[in-house]
Amino acid sequence: MDMQALLQQAQQMQQQLMEAQQQLDEAQVEGTSGGGLVKVTVNGRGAVEEIVIDPRAIDPADPEDTAQTVADLVLAAIRDAESSVEELQQEKMGPLAEGLGGGMPGGMPGLPGF
Repeated sequence: MDMQALLQQAQQMQQQLMEAQQQLDEAQVEGTSGGGLVKVTVNGRGAVEEIVIDPRAIDPADPEDTAQTVADLVLAAIRDAESSVEELQQEKMGPLAEGLGGGMPGGMPGLPGF
């Protein structure tokens, strides 16, 4: 086994991993619920950055019921965004994980799934 080639491959993988992480940090994904009454924006790592609630979601005649409905809509929009983030993460990081696990016999010790 050529140690120099192995080290060079590891450096390339590290660079690709850093680039993928940067892309995830900069990405923004939107989740919606209630036909667009609630919109949640999260970054590619899944951190919520913004929540927008359409005023039509609020019924001033029934504040208690409205509060619960809005809470449910926000939760549903976050889950929608999380699903999209998982897809984005798989798109960006999946090939790297396959490269790590497939390039070394037995995977990488100490790293589950690799």
